[in-house]
Amino acid sequence: MTGVSDYLRFSGSNCRHCYKCIRHCPVKSIGFSTGNARVEILTDECVICGRCFVVCPQKTKSIRDDAPKARDMIRRGETVVASVAPSFSANFEGVSFDSMRTALVRLGFSGASETALGATVVKREYEHITASNDRNIIISSCCHSVNLLIRKYFPEALPHLAPVVSPMRAHCAAIKSEKPDAKTVFIGPCISKKSEAEEYRGAVDCVLTFDELSRWFAEEGVVPEKSANREPPETGRARIFPTPGGILKSMTEHRRDRGYIAVDGTQNCVSAIRGVISGDVRDCFIEMSACVGSCVGGPAMSGSGRFLVKDRIAVEASAGELDFDTAFPEESSIVQKFEPSPVRKIFPGSAAIEETLRAMGKKRPEDELNCGSCGYDTCRDKALAVLTGKADITMCLPYLHERAKSFSDTIINNTPNGIIVLDKSLAIQQANRAARAILNIREESDVKGRNVSCVLDPLPILRSADTGENIYEKRTYLVEYKKYVMQTIIHDDGHNIIIVLMRDITEEEIGRNRKVEICGETIEITDRVIERQMRTVQEIASLLGETAAETQIALSRLKETIHNEQFLH
Repeated sequence: MTGVSDYLRFSGSNCRHCYKCIRHCPVKSIGFSTGNARVEILTDECVICGRCFVVCPQKTKSIRDDAPKARDMIRRGETVVASVAPSFSANFEGVSFDSMRTALVRLGFSGASETALGATVVKREYEHITASNDRNIIISSCCHSVNLLIRKYFPEALPHLAPVVSPMRAHCAAIKSEKPDAKTVFIGPCISKKSEAEEYRGAVDCVLTFDELSRWFAEEGVVPEKSANREPPETGRARIFPTPGGILKSMTEHRRDRGYIAVDGTQNCVSAIRGVISGDVRDCFIEMSACVGSCVGGPAMSGSGRFLVKDRIAVEASAGELDFDTAFPEESSIVQKFEPSPVRKIFPGSAAIEETLRAMGKKRPEDELNCGSCGYDTCRDKALAVLTGKADITMCLPYLHERAKSFSDTIINNTPNGIIVLDKSLAIQQANRAARAILNIREESDVKGRNVSCVLDPLPILRSADTGENIYEKRTYLVEYKKYVMQTIIHDDGHNIIIVLMRDITEEEIGRNRKVEICGETIEITDRVIERQMRTVQEIASLLGETAAETQIALSRLKETIHNEQFLH
């Protein structure tokens, strides 16, 4: 089987780890590893339903574009015939099939035909199977994603899967039976049809989605013409196939002793399949579609935010009351045997799961919130995914929140600087231990939610807000607390908060002021000493009858005399 990654491609560069794709993935076939930034679609587990492609808010998933392959076949001069799914009438509003055929011929196709012809053949085979008493439960096999779901996850239900090919393959095989040299291109709203065509080679040479066709039309400037005043068709009952319950509505023969049920959406299909396996569901024909809204809700319908009710009405309006006049092919050409392809499952022991839960902060049963934010239904499912390498511990939102809170609280409460966090209305949101010590606050709860004016002068903060400028390291005296601080005021517009930082410099200021006082006292004492010394010198000089200058001259002469005497001796 060709790898899923060939059809759904993932660009991890834009992934923001919102886990929305996992939450919507019915089989959790997406692997995340925060440690090495690895995000991937797990090929062996995926059923190619396309939900991850549809729901991704960053558009990190893309569908393989096979339009170049179709172009190449046309360019080589091949006879290329399009098989157009009946849901086209919802995707291309107001466009008749004749208009669609004309537009496709302008692209270079040799011709086009309706897949609904193949659907007519398939529904007749379903009627033939239900008419027999061989099976008490029959599950439709039109949806390749449902077939993969059963083959991979519920192989016990394979005996109930109708052994019939899909309308796509039945129709393309019929085209080739008429034109043996023709190449067939199926065009529809489904991603998994690409996989089906490549797994069962021969009938279908290429698959395009409506998205791909719409881009091709735009590139070539081809606009399918809309039809006015369309008359309700007489034939084409099978055109209703892509709507919820459409297969059942197209079937004209219903047994009274058998129930007929339509199920759409993969989760609902899973529930129904489990009911079949358990024996709770019996004696019925079950129409299954992986997409909510069946094929008109397919992942590759053009545009976004489609209105399913409107699309359903458009498809139903295109269907007639009677079947197409289609020859019934040989049974061997439409019979399909489905082989199991079970997903390999790993079952770690309970001790390993408990240890992983503890690592996720789930130390008690009440810690297991089962919130689903990680994408898994329960914390234990998430722990199992971690053990099997599909998930990372950090995908747990409550775990991350608690860890971040604990980490930030540890830093904030152990920093020596005071930190006060305010909202834009100056209400206190947080005051760390150092700030409470500076401002004589006993408990944070005493001031939380109150205006900062209850503990600090708000004017510097308001001035800073008016100017839009941060204030850094401004020496401030807190009169009420008799403390000096270096105050920093920062406006975080991204988070709509104001952060006030305070570094207590009271001891430094007291020490500095003491030094200034000591220096002043020293200068004063020095001045008094010099004054006394000068007075003493003047008194001595007065007693000797000399001025200070005369004394200096006399001493100099005395020094010279002594020096000379030493020299003579």
